Amino acid sequence: MVELPPFEHTNVESIAGIAGGVRKSFLAHKTRPLEFRIQQLRKLYWALNDSKDLITEACKKDLGKSSFETYLTEISWLMNDIVFMTTNLPRFAKDESPTDIALTNRLFAPKIRKDPLGTVLIIGAYNFPIQLSIGPLIGAIAAGCTAILKPSESSPHAAAVMQKMIAESLDPSCYTVIQGAIPETTALLDEKWDKIFYTGSAPVGTIIAKKAAETLTPVTLELGGKNPAIITKHADPRLAARRLLWAKTLNAGQVCVSQNFTLIDKDLVPAFIAEMKIQLKEFYPQGAQKSPDYGRIVNLRQFQRLKKMLDDSAGKIVVGGSMDESDLFIEPTVVQVPSMDDSLIRDESFGPLLPIIAVQDLDEAIKIANEVDGTPLGLYPFGNKAEMEKVLSQTRSGGASLNDGFFHASIPTMPFGGVGSSGQGAYRGKASFDVFTHRRSITKTPAWIEGMLDIRYPPYTDKKANKFKGMNELKPNFDRQGRTLGWGSWFLGLLGLKSFFAVVVAVGIKMYLQRRSKL
Repeated sequence: MVELPPFEHTNVESIAGIAGGVRKSFLAHKTRPLEFRIQQLRKLYWALNDSKDLITEACKKDLGKSSFETYLTEISWLMNDIVFMTTNLPRFAKDESPTDIALTNRLFAPKIRKDPLGTVLIIGAYNFPIQLSIGPLIGAIAAGCTAILKPSESSPHAAAVMQKMIAESLDPSCYTVIQGAIPETTALLDEKWDKIFYTGSAPVGTIIAKKAAETLTPVTLELGGKNPAIITKHADPRLAARRLLWAKTLNAGQVCVSQNFTLIDKDLVPAFIAEMKIQLKEFYPQGAQKSPDYGRIVNLRQFQRLKKMLDDSAGKIVVGGSMDESDLFIEPTVVQVPSMDDSLIRDESFGPLLPIIAVQDLDEAIKIANEVDGTPLGLYPFGNKAEMEKVLSQTRSGGASLNDGFFHASIPTMPFGGVGSSGQGAYRGKASFDVFTHRRSITKTPAWIEGMLDIRYPPYTDKKANKFKGMNELKPNFDRQGRTLGWGSWFLGLLGLKSFFAVVVAVGIKMYLQRRSKL
């Protein structure tokens, strides 16, 4: 048996001093060199590698996760993230030459520098406790920020393991962990941050956003959502059942991006329910409770919340339905509900409950999906190619997986994030670097160009105004009715280009004559 480190709350009175120390390290420019960032990431990689057994045991105790699921969604995910980031960081951090810059402005050597935002606060979630805490931290380190990580107290064993890993592998003056619940989080939010990254529920996200607004602190919010799945009459019922069941059994349905309800063409409902029964038996031949591959609800409070949602439902249980409070076990449960006002749909379930609603056709399904309060984090349509395109063109969501359950969210190098009520900002892959980075626009004005700049100095004359117009005014390629012009617009643009070169030549001649007069 692996011995896990204890979970201990951080002393609230010490939090201000800890935050101040981490900020001091950033202001000392300790994290700016790329070599330092890469070294820290490499040390974190080996900390994850050497802590595999601890992480596996912690996730088993906190969430009943299987070894395979923990390796897949926590350990290997993050180790691959680090390898990707360290390999590409020099390219990500390199100054950029901006595109679409006018020729006149290119004389000022414009560039975009990637500056770290500063000292950041990362607040993790309990459902994927390692991934959703260390994942953002990887981006913060890569960007050159210092950071304080606040893991979820609802997964205390994983939180304690993370504290041990970070304390033993990373520079403690730049990166540290604060443990606790509401009092400790409140104390952290009272500090001034350069960025807050939060993963969790929308109600808590609202509190954090309001608090951050007091000090104009930018936030990234990775929230949940009432994510719809849509099954059209042309869908394969076996494929839809198999893939949506997988999406609701991973981590016992405690996945922010899994479907919250499924809208099914009325003609396909019987076949879909039949396939759900088959697939559930195939996934767990001895039953889900006896399977080592099926997790548990994180705590009693969440178990009772889910049980109440099911008890209050006006729907009919058609698959599953068993539960065991002493084991925090809820079987994957399919419920056919009569309306969108059902208790299983009003709020995000965040558990293995699968409400389904029969609809007349795809148009009705799209209408219902768009009328749900809030913009979903994910969208999962099943059907033919034309139907998939129709769904995408007439709905909104943070992301979408066609004919699958949240596959888009399983690609670690694609940006992941919500929209509207499901969140703001994105991370993973290069986006993890970008989310903690300020793109700083920089120009350099040479002394020799002063002859061109005389138009900006008072007194302003008609001659200066005309000179400015000739240098900067872009000619439209459209008429007053919004119609695109033909080759004539190109000719007009050429005239503008000609005036620019005329100015450059004139400045060059002027400088040449000035040098000659000094000889």
